[in-house]
Amino acid sequence: MSGLLSTTVVLFLSLLVASCAPSTGKSDAEPLTVAAAADLSPLSEAMAALYRQTSGKELRFVIGSSGMLARQIEQGAPFDVYLSANARYVEELARVGKILPDSVRVYALGRLGIWAKGKQIREARELLDPGIRRIAIANPAHAPYGEAARDYLERAGIWAKIEPKIVYGENVRQAAQFAESGNADALVSSWTTVRPLQGTLVPESEHAPIRQASGVVTASGRRADGLQFIEMLSGAPARALFQKHGFGLPADEAAGKAPGETP
Repeated sequence: MSGLLSTTVVLFLSLLVASCAPSTGKSDAEPLTVAAAADLSPLSEAMAALYRQTSGKELRFVIGSSGMLARQIEQGAPFDVYLSANARYVEELARVGKILPDSVRVYALGRLGIWAKGKQIREARELLDPGIRRIAIANPAHAPYGEAARDYLERAGIWAKIEPKIVYGENVRQAAQFAESGNADALVSSWTTVRPLQGTLVPESEHAPIRQASGVVTASGRRADGLQFIEMLSGAPARALFQKHGFGLPADEAAGKAPGETP
């Protein structure tokens, strides 16, 4: 009888320890959670389909401005992968241990576009037109394309003159919504959001480079899946998808280097 009691106690304690053990992270059956810059929103469904085809697994996107997503990662948000529109945010998170350093990689080069209601605008100085009363850009405080838009307008020598006309979106999607709804007469933002409005692509030489980078979140329980997703971004199908939507590709990514390799 005492042997049976001893066996029962051991079994009970084993079950108790197992129930109190910390979670090892997400199940493989759950979608991989990707925190993605808002300029990638038009590509999200195609990227999810490509990942499903490549791995047999699902993706879930959380879309927002790069800076806001970076702050959420710092605060422990349960993301697996971070796709920023500015490499700086990913590199800073890697320095403080929130992103795996070996996973950091530039996956695309962003482009700016410019649009105005009722006319084909081709250069920044046309925004001085008195008929253009409100100009939408993403907020430069946390949106890389907002930074790039301001840089473009400063280089054109018109920022001080048009700053009173500027209306800020929290991210590129909201800035585009201002234009689409008529709450802004012009838009300077990511080419992915300006192109559907039949806007004009801004020459690369007229603004600072927009290096878009990825990384696996250190706290993720799906590191291997996250690295597989980042590897996928350098494959031919993903490169074709980026180019279709107007992104450029750095030479090292086009050559297919592994994540973490120094250019």
